[in-house]
Amino acid sequence: MIVLRPAAAGLPCVTMWLRPNRSLSRRGLRRLTMALVVLALTTAGLGAWQGNVFAPLFALVESAAMAYALRVAWRAGGRSERITIDASSMVVRFLPSRHIIRFQSHWVRVLLERGNGRHRLLLSSHGHNLEIGAFLAEQERIELSRKLMVLLADISGQQRK
Repeated sequence: MIVLRPAAAGLPCVTMWLRPNRSLSRRGLRRLTMALVVLALTTAGLGAWQGNVFAPLFALVESAAMAYALRVAWRAGGRSERITIDASSMVVRFLPSRHIIRFQSHWVRVLLERGNGRHRLLLSSHGHNLEIGAFLAEQERIELSRKLMVLLADISGQQRK
């Protein structure tokens, strides 16, 4: 998901938030996990009633592994990138790690390269490349590259005037 906050009257910078598409809240994750655990334990209880005494043990191990995998996947959906573009710089901030990379906005090139069966969106400046939006869908990356090219061209045009 791309959220664009245009420049305000007093602020000359444009901010873009890049976030993965995530529709499940923390509360929804808990409910889903509990429902899956109840279903697994119910099925294991029926299996134990039929004579499979190891079914409940297997269901507990499976439920713990499933809950852990869901939690890891959900947390990966919480990462985001914030791109701030102003007249002199482009700042990419990775959240939640708070890692920051700065580029001079006049020297940044936006590249859309084909690799590993998908397009990679790269910011390139002074021999350094930075991939952004890796968690976005293919169409969103293409749209983001167009928006960034337009914003950078607008900023370069404003500086020449």
